[in-house]
Amino acid sequence: MLIAIVGSDGAGKSTVGSQLLTWLQTQGPAELCHLGKQSGNLARSVARLPLMGKKLNHTIRKKEEKALSTRGPGIPEALVIYAFTLRRLFRFMRMQRLRNKGITILADRFPQISVPDAIDGPGFGRLRKDHALARILAGIEDRQFRWMTRHAPDLVLRLNVDADTAIARKPDHSPDSLARKIDGISRITFGTAPIVEIDATRPLEDVVDAAKTAISRAMARQN
Repeated sequence: MLIAIVGSDGAGKSTVGSQLLTWLQTQGPAELCHLGKQSGNLARSVARLPLMGKKLNHTIRKKEEKALSTRGPGIPEALVIYAFTLRRLFRFMRMQRLRNKGITILADRFPQISVPDAIDGPGFGRLRKDHALARILAGIEDRQFRWMTRHAPDLVLRLNVDADTAIARKPDHSPDSLARKIDGISRITFGTAPIVEIDATRPLEDVVDAAKTAISRAMARQN
């Protein structure tokens, strides 16, 4: 099976995924694959670097603002955006190879095109593409995302949290960014994949139990 865990930052995807992986591995071969862009993690890691960290993080954010402006991304910004897409594509292809070997896959996040400007959508999905290179790369990225999303999960576990919970769990994140991700994740679909809604504000044990129940039922249907 291919099981995707989706949710905004602060929903507990990594924590829940780790416990589910341990449980799945008692039943057979299983692996956890991270399919997110991880640009936010990179920016926060840069910000924690001594001496130049904060300045570098400020530069990255200014570049992002420029990419979102009416001019759209220039050559450096477009290349960085597409580099993150390639990184995601390579991890997705590795996941497919594992799946083809009969290994159960637990995917932390999953690419989507139903809400292009939301979390895990195309990097150029919410940008103007006035620059020629940006238009070319956006077209390539669109084809790659459409290929990835044709391989729909067998089950999607959507971990839902409110803004207050997400901010409490991720105090180093921007509240506005978290609010946008919470709104976006609620509107995303993954083709014909069934989505099980899980209240991730509940205690971890309850969240994991709800996820195990959903997975067990999906496995029973497959068998």
